[in-house]
Amino acid sequence: MSGALTRTTLRAMTHLPPPAEELRLLDAELRQLDARRAQLLTRRAWLVAALQPTGQPSRPWAHPRTPSAPAPRPETPAPSVQNVLLVLGGVLLTLAAAVFTLVSWGHLGIAGRALVLGAVTAATLAAPVALLKRGLRSTAESVAGLGLALTVLDAYALHAAALAGTDWTRYAAAATAVLAAAWTAYGLLPATSALRLPLPCALAVAQFPLLMGALAADAGLYPITAALLVTAGLDAVAVVRLPAAAVRVTAVVGAYGVGGWGVLGAGRLSLTADGPVDASRAGALLLLAAAIAVGSARRGPGVGHALGLAITAGLLVVGALGGVARSGLPSQWAVPAHLAVGIALLAAVRVERLPDAMRQGLAWASGAVQALAVLWTLPVVAVVLLGPAGWLGRVWSGAPSDARAAVVVDAPWPPHAAVAPVVPVAVAAVLALAIRAEAWRSRARLGALGLLWATALILPAVLEIPYVAGMLVLGVMTAAALAACRITASAARVTALVLALVTAAGLTLVSLASQSATLVVLSVLTALFAAASWRSDVSPFTAPAALVYAAALASASGAAADWPASRTALLILAVAAAAALLAARLGASRATVPVESVGAAVGLFAVALAVADPPMLALVLALCGVIAAGTALRAERRPVGHAAAALFVLAAWVRLAAWDIGTPEAYTLPVTVPALLVGALRRRRDPQASSWTAYGPGLAATLLPSLVAAWADPQWTRPLLLGGAALLVTLLGARHHLRAPLVLGGSVLTLVTLHELAPYVVQVTGALPRWAPPALAGLLLLALGATYEQRIRDVRRVREVLGRMN
Repeated sequence: MSGALTRTTLRAMTHLPPPAEELRLLDAELRQLDARRAQLLTRRAWLVAALQPTGQPSRPWAHPRTPSAPAPRPETPAPSVQNVLLVLGGVLLTLAAAVFTLVSWGHLGIAGRALVLGAVTAATLAAPVALLKRGLRSTAESVAGLGLALTVLDAYALHAAALAGTDWTRYAAAATAVLAAAWTAYGLLPATSALRLPLPCALAVAQFPLLMGALAADAGLYPITAALLVTAGLDAVAVVRLPAAAVRVTAVVGAYGVGGWGVLGAGRLSLTADGPVDASRAGALLLLAAAIAVGSARRGPGVGHALGLAITAGLLVVGALGGVARSGLPSQWAVPAHLAVGIALLAAVRVERLPDAMRQGLAWASGAVQALAVLWTLPVVAVVLLGPAGWLGRVWSGAPSDARAAVVVDAPWPPHAAVAPVVPVAVAAVLALAIRAEAWRSRARLGALGLLWATALILPAVLEIPYVAGMLVLGVMTAAALAACRITASAARVTALVLALVTAAGLTLVSLASQSATLVVLSVLTALFAAASWRSDVSPFTAPAALVYAAALASASGAAADWPASRTALLILAVAAAAALLAARLGASRATVPVESVGAAVGLFAVALAVADPPMLALVLALCGVIAAGTALRAERRPVGHAAAALFVLAAWVRLAAWDIGTPEAYTLPVTVPALLVGALRRRRDPQASSWTAYGPGLAATLLPSLVAAWADPQWTRPLLLGGAALLVTLLGARHHLRAPLVLGGSVLTLVTLHELAPYVVQVTGALPRWAPPALAGLLLLALGATYEQRIRDVRRVREVLGRMN
């Protein structure tokens, strides 16, 4: 504290002690605090070490030491070791008892056998009582398990010694019933009620008495299936009534396992029933299974458990009643009969007294039945849609007699198709009338629309109406779907558009059978899709479709007029020109790019048709260049000008080849020189212009046709002149750092050199031994590997130099 500050703030105070003495005292106090802090930290470290499990009692008076490593933790806890030992002991004793019963049983007399069995079994079953009193519950469980196993061996021994002539199924039924009752009584005794093993074992053995009794009585499949289902029902009752967790788990496993086998057996009996009587008996079994599922769903634990059982019950009811109805109807009405029962399930959904899980499960079961019924009709729809594709291999071979003959070309007609329209109509009615929830109502109506469309699609073939009438139905459906595309809802619009496209495709395939039908159908579809594109949100799909059908109409018109394919290409180019004009009018619309894409594809198709006729190919290429040049006039499509220039040059080359010109330079140089002059002027005005744009077209117009002619010329004059010109172009490109002359000139020079040296290379290769080329290749690879990094650096440097060129 300075003197001035002291005089200003604390005028009445004096320095006792002086500042220097006070500073010394503060330093001493701080040193004492640091020492005390170190002592406390040391004591804390010792206490932490003393609290670790070291196996020795801690001594508070001991000096702090470095904490030792913790003792290794046992990998297996003591209870697990105990259980393993008890289980192993019980298993070993059980095996020993089984060996005694099976092997050493015959060495004892009747009295000895009875005495040994009774004494051992009684002692084993009585031992858990004493063990439980001593608190050894796990040991008691193991010994009880051994005692239960001994009772099974007792039953086997009794049959082998005294009742060997008894039928084994009858004896098994009686023995399992007696064992189940005895084990249940043993588990319910006050002295052994704490044991958890007897009751689940008794319930497991109780799965067999009814089944074995039915087998012993040789009652047939129906009583055996009934025995399985009754057993499953008793298991379901045990699930609800018995409180013990282990017993309930055993009952659930038994109910699902035995009940599943019973349901499979009843379903098989229903499917193979010969008449109404057998079908009724099988239906009664399925209804019994459904009743068990319903009872379990209403009283069983868990909402998810109840929902699954409710769905199962609904499906079983459909199988039972549908099987009975099927037995009195023709085979093709089997699915509609089951569908009627499935739809009738929806009446139970309206019952307010049923739990929500039950109602929801029955609704899901009805929906599953309806979905399966709709799947059953899919083969008919597939034949109607895809069957006409067989006309692609026999176009215009003649109009078929009716609508069914028009779709059945290479595919067989499904046998159940006569009643197929009933299914989608019924399901559509359910979707339109039964679904009332706002969240699902719109989707249900769309589904109903799709099902009605499928019905209308297959109905002409099912009814075998005339060929022309069938096509008229498909045309009306297409027009109606396109008209529905103007609906404001997006989902409905998409659905209508898909239906329109699919129906139009099917109509096109069907029309291929007749020439006049093809022309009429393609004309109508072109007009329909063009009209649907006018001020519509689906124009990105309908406008390209209209162009596709217009191109198909042009192709069909050319074929109908017996024009060659190359001449028909001119008609198809008219569609490409119309696409370019339409795209220019659309501007920034979403349909512009799809229309341009289809126009480009149509142009390529026209070029492919004209390939076999070089003069016509040159004309087609030139017209494609005109279309591309017109497209390039739009500001946003300037790059298409490059394609237009390439098409014009390619058309000129094809024309020269068609004229069989031996000296193409006489025709290409007059084009090259003005093109190079124009390119030089552009580079002078715009130094940033690319050399490919300025000089590429002009150089390619002469170099590439001359290269083709040089490769076909056996003389040396043309290759020499072309090589010299290519060398000059390459040097000029390198001198002025221009990429286009450098690349074009270097490529042409390399190809000319290879052409001239090819005979000598072949000669040298033939003179070399066969091992020489692989050896040279290996040396080359080794050299490349040795200088890999340097070569990569050189390549990067060359790339950078080319990148800086204009």
